[in-house]
Amino acid sequence: MTTAEKQPWQGHPKGSKAYRNLLLALLFGGLATFAQLYSVQAVLPGIARDFGVSAADAALSVSAATLGLALAVIPWSWVADRAGRKRAMTWAIAAAVAFGLLLPLAPGFGSMLAVRFAEGAALGGIPGIALVYLNEEVQKLHAAVAAGTYVAGTTIGGLAGRLVAGPVAGVLDWRAGVLAVSMAAAAAAALFVWLAPAPRGFRPVARGQGPGLAALLLANLRPPRLLGLYAQGFLLMGGFVAVYNYLGFRLEAPPFSLPASLVSLLFLAYLAGTVSSRLGGGLTVRFGRLPVLLASLPVILAGLAATLAPALPVVLAGLVVFTAGFFAAHSVASGWTPRLAEQGRAQASSLYNFFYYAGSSLLGWAGGLFFGAAGWPGVALFAGALALLAGTTAVLTLRGAPGEGAGR
Repeated sequence: MTTAEKQPWQGHPKGSKAYRNLLLALLFGGLATFAQLYSVQAVLPGIARDFGVSAADAALSVSAATLGLALAVIPWSWVADRAGRKRAMTWAIAAAVAFGLLLPLAPGFGSMLAVRFAEGAALGGIPGIALVYLNEEVQKLHAAVAAGTYVAGTTIGGLAGRLVAGPVAGVLDWRAGVLAVSMAAAAAAALFVWLAPAPRGFRPVARGQGPGLAALLLANLRPPRLLGLYAQGFLLMGGFVAVYNYLGFRLEAPPFSLPASLVSLLFLAYLAGTVSSRLGGGLTVRFGRLPVLLASLPVILAGLAATLAPALPVVLAGLVVFTAGFFAAHSVASGWTPRLAEQGRAQASSLYNFFYYAGSSLLGWAGGLFFGAAGWPGVALFAGALALLAGTTAVLTLRGAPGEGAGR
């Protein structure tokens, strides 16, 4: 055995072909995942008309997929520990594309929700594994930068799914809209499989060896530092979804009175997240993860404050700033999680995603209570309080953690 073979795998260096291919693969994987996950959000009125259901019931098509994803991320981590990261993600993305192509054929509302749940469960294999795969395959110094690239792909996917499905549905119907997104996701999935390099840092868990899934989950629910990172996903995602759920209602009402077609363009603010997630990852190399995470929170608060203005340009600028701050914080927290896990990295990453989507479902819905009681200022104050609580939690739990400062 040579000296190189005896040394542990250090990861692909930044600038190498394998490093570039891995980042491109994860970008396409994130695009395929989140384009499918959120595409129906742009065609909810068409779903409501087609099946004769209320707007609230139509929105269950979004919730069914996110629920399936939240429940599946942990089982997918078990699969990834045994089958390998790339192989598990390949299975997941292929199954998700298959369910996405079946969705337009759903004959009834109940069957459509069932397919959406299955699609979400399949998609759970991507966010729950991607960052673990990344942390095992690239040099530690550049892991945060690479994580930011993956999160950028998720923002592009979330935006593209909505912007493709909506116009196609306007010309044809909602079924054609989601079919177009699924076909685009299939192409992105093929690029992921083609570009993703073979794992070199993965060590499979043999049957009967090492701790079981329950033990690994418990091990990653005990450390305060990991709990602090899970809290970032839960609190910040909850406020983010609340803002995007209810700002449209404000803009459709006086004094703005915007048509629904223009309000849908709010999702273009996601492009700010595409830039900031990549930028946030890069800044961690220079300043460290915790400083960048904490610096993102005043950006979130400033954006929320601007959305309270009576002038539409100021509101839209505030939404862009708020979105940029959120995705910068999310890229740091999600990429930091597997780094802090001493065992069961896949389970730690899956737990982050579980809390992230739990925040989306629970706190995103709770924002409606504040909107009903105090209008848009109530939602802005609610999201701001969540950001302040996230910052306090980060300071209390993440000081001194590996990777906190520059060069660590």
